[in-house]
Amino acid sequence: MKKQLQNLLLKIYQSLYDYFGPLHWWPGDSTWEIMVGAVLTQNTNWNNVVKAIQNLKRENLLSPDALYKVEENRLADLIKPSGYYNIKTKRLKNLVNFVFDEYQGSEDLMFKEESGILREKLLSIKGIGPETADSILLYAGNKPFFVVDSYTRRIFSRHKLIPKKANYKQIQDFFSLNLEPDVSLFNEFHAQIVMLGKTICKNNQPNCVICPLKFLKKEKRLNNINVLIR
Repeated sequence: MKKQLQNLLLKIYQSLYDYFGPLHWWPGDSTWEIMVGAVLTQNTNWNNVVKAIQNLKRENLLSPDALYKVEENRLADLIKPSGYYNIKTKRLKNLVNFVFDEYQGSEDLMFKEESGILREKLLSIKGIGPETADSILLYAGNKPFFVVDSYTRRIFSRHKLIPKKANYKQIQDFFSLNLEPDVSLFNEFHAQIVMLGKTICKNNQPNCVICPLKFLKKEKRLNNINVLIR
């Protein structure tokens, strides 16, 4: 079954890649910018995050040291375009304080930590959930953690490959246990899923006629593939 699911997931990936092309996600000029973006993108769209990051760049605040020292009210004003700016200010401060408390303010030192231990530490930070932690690990730290978001749940539950009520770990395991732990693959695969969810497999009125995954209905029938998670 694992080989069958691996082949199916790779076929899904290749179909998306052929349709959308390489997406080069996550955009960011530095490791720390990616980490900040992972916090700012919570509950908003990426265009709003870009505006907030541009504000931080203009004020030279996209470094651990600068964010550690900046006053919260000034930080909140700069990240206002990302929404929930008071909450996100506290979360950014929690993150940067963590990096200083645990790793002397060095993200390079942080990412030398054993991956599983680092993930648990990130999840212990107030305001950092699994999706944000895994985004930091994958995109900033080049660690093979598959990122799960609402698009992943929507697309794969619509095709009945996962149940709608599957939790984060179950969905992540669906990918991680059936694919080789490849950072580049996990990176691009998640980007392709996001693009499909944004443009075709929308929450309302999905355009199934042009969907690059429309082959799945036939594929599942021919190969008798059942939902992995129950």
